Amino acid sequence: MIVAGYEYKDEKPFQNVYLTGLVRDKQRRKMSKSLGNSPDALKLIEDYGADGVRVGLLLSAAAGNDLMFEEDLCKQGKGFANKIWNAFRLIKGWEVDASLPQPETSKIGLVWYEAKFQKTLAEIEDHFSKYRLSDAIMAIYKLINDDFSSWLLEIVKPAYQQPIDKKTFDAILVVLENNLKVLHPFMPFLTEEIWQYIADRTPEEALIISKYPIVKDFDSTIIADFEFATGVISGIRTIRKDKNIAFKDSVELFMIAAEKNSNEFDAVIQKLTNTSAIKTVSEKVEGASFRVKSNEYFIPIATENIDVEAEIKKLESELKRAEGFLFGISKKLSNERFVANAPEQVIVIERKKEADTIAKIETIKSSLNSLK
Repeated sequence: MIVAGYEYKDEKPFQNVYLTGLVRDKQRRKMSKSLGNSPDALKLIEDYGADGVRVGLLLSAAAGNDLMFEEDLCKQGKGFANKIWNAFRLIKGWEVDASLPQPETSKIGLVWYEAKFQKTLAEIEDHFSKYRLSDAIMAIYKLINDDFSSWLLEIVKPAYQQPIDKKTFDAILVVLENNLKVLHPFMPFLTEEIWQYIADRTPEEALIISKYPIVKDFDSTIIADFEFATGVISGIRTIRKDKNIAFKDSVELFMIAAEKNSNEFDAVIQKLTNTSAIKTVSEKVEGASFRVKSNEYFIPIATENIDVEAEIKKLESELKRAEGFLFGISKKLSNERFVANAPEQVIVIERKKEADTIAKIETIKSSLNSLK
């Protein structure tokens, strides 16, 4: 081809060549007819759908390596397709009320997701430029499966049997359409079908020829603030689960703010955890506690509602694990050869782990003392 290009066009026919690796089975054997270890492609499509199979193959096709095929990845692709369909059905099932104002939770949630989308879009473009197709689909998978379905839809979702405001509803449809655009090269059939269900479109408005999203500047601060907020939400949910506190029962949250953080997601925290109030205090509050980075959080819980013996046993187990982890970090940092040879950033991370673990141990000991 190169010789023909110079002969007939007097130019090089292409700049880059993409070489795929061998397809191997779970035992790392090359797939071949003689071994009979090749999957039936039509059977896979029948079981998992064409898009599910595409995702499964792409997830296992790391750039520069052999393709380690596993049917479970096709199953994951099918599950991902179902997740997208369910998200679309949820959105379409909402009743829209044009007279309702847009809640602050929905407004900040949409601003956060736009920043997260742009950050992921930049990552996808970088993966494409380096032919890392499996990394590109994984970035999209996490964006839609986690950020969109698990967080944004929960933030904007109206209360049970209540309508949603039109401004938020319209914005969510735009978000969904942008998600479909970036996913379309990997799952063309599913995305095109949902695209056509969203609105009546002419053939000239098909997804396959629509304009791809353009990378724009984004606010990295709001992304970091939201990650901090999700840590708080996870902490509250864990306490609710451990203490068997029903979601319908509201709780109060008290915080010792050793580390400055934004409170713009407080309303989101309250909505997703049914927290009646978030208050800053200077001293520890009796009850269950958890940490997010250097901040300590407390939820007052009546002692009579707690199995004290079981709680002490659980905390002692957590304390033992934390002390073991701290011992490992301290041993590593006391190793002069490690400190001398490791990159500075690695040392900083290890020292941060040490400080966080020491703080966690103090919190656990404090909780144990309040129960004994």
